[in-house]
Amino acid sequence: MVKRGYHHGNLREALVGACLKLIEEKGPTGFTLSEAAREAGVTPAAVYRHFEGREDLIAEAARQGYEIFADLMEHAYAKGQPSALASFEATGRAYLAFARRFPGHYVAMFESGISIQRTPELNTVARRALGVMEMAASDLSQHIPPEKRPPPQMFSAHIWAMSHGVVELFARGSPGTKSPFPPEDLLETGIGVYLRGLGLLPPDC
Repeated sequence: MVKRGYHHGNLREALVGACLKLIEEKGPTGFTLSEAAREAGVTPAAVYRHFEGREDLIAEAARQGYEIFADLMEHAYAKGQPSALASFEATGRAYLAFARRFPGHYVAMFESGISIQRTPELNTVARRALGVMEMAASDLSQHIPPEKRPPPQMFSAHIWAMSHGVVELFARGSPGTKSPFPPEDLLETGIGVYLRGLGLLPPDC
């Protein structure tokens, strides 16, 4: 293989790109650091100037994914304002859209086993991204009587779990789980059922 030349700083991004491609093809544990190097067109020794091992490489892919995810979530939240309900629903749809558009990042973030506590940088951006959903839930929960109001973190965790379930089962082409309904419709109606149960939507909405 002819090794490609890199300007300073480009190799790191090339390795992350190779990592994302291999994650999509083989999963987060289905490739070695040497394969990532080969995919990027460099020697394995060059990789260690930037990453100590495969997990560090995947962690950087996850960090970059959370940056994209946070931006998308913040945009969705702002687009729904000033309606707390519209912002809340928009963040759920943004979750689904992210998983479809950035499958390698999604897997690195949520299915690789890499903890968001691995580095301060990863933790900071992950908290920013997930904090948007919690903020949307907190806004909406203010419309629930205090005695019936779940904690915002619980509220947002329920929607996160619902969004994640729809993504995993129906939005990523998993074999044997084809749904007769579009994933967006499943998520929207599921959120509707949840919100009606909390009294946030009328029964006929």
